[in-house]
Amino acid sequence: MKLFYLILFFTAGLFNTSNLNFKDESLSEIEIERINYHVNTVREMVYAGPQYNTKIAFLVDMRIKSGKNRFFVYDLVNNKILDQGLVAHGSGSETGTRGELKFSNTPNSNCTSLGRYSIEKCYKGIFGKAYRLNGLDETNNNALKRAIVLHHYSAVPLEEQEYYISNSHGCPMVNEEFFKRIEKIVDNSKSKIILDIYY
Repeated sequence: MKLFYLILFFTAGLFNTSNLNFKDESLSEIEIERINYHVNTVREMVYAGPQYNTKIAFLVDMRIKSGKNRFFVYDLVNNKILDQGLVAHGSGSETGTRGELKFSNTPNSNCTSLGRYSIEKCYKGIFGKAYRLNGLDETNNNALKRAIVLHHYSAVPLEEQEYYISNSHGCPMVNEEFFKRIEKIVDNSKSKIILDIYY
């Protein structure tokens, strides 16, 4: 079965340049290159494991400042961004220099952890509905222990801002309306969606 998925992955690569078809002047060429690189790593993972969704992935580019859209809902089949929104990073990731972040997998650090996550079952927490995140890399494998989850919060604005938005305790935290759009995708997926947070 693994051989089938590897053949499928390489066949898809022959007919698919994995170049982002999304036209958005707000994204620089470097940001598009980063998206394309991480789409390829996510695609490699989802084709190797049948438990993952091969059509949709979530990408978060932490090099984009928090007041700008940096959470992307990506169509892996048609190579395009379907939706995008603001997402907070952890307060512990602040370095004192705007735009420069640090990352940690350590409990109680309040930092964002980089890496790929699988989106797990939802639960009701202090912020309402939230999705547990299972860290799949060494850089984020403490996510469940740290209670790092995908959730919404009223302080996160819906529209892009010229200033930085509020921080979380390490969770990817989004606007409630954007969360509702993500929620539909996650709840309608029969397999786990990959969330890749990178810098």
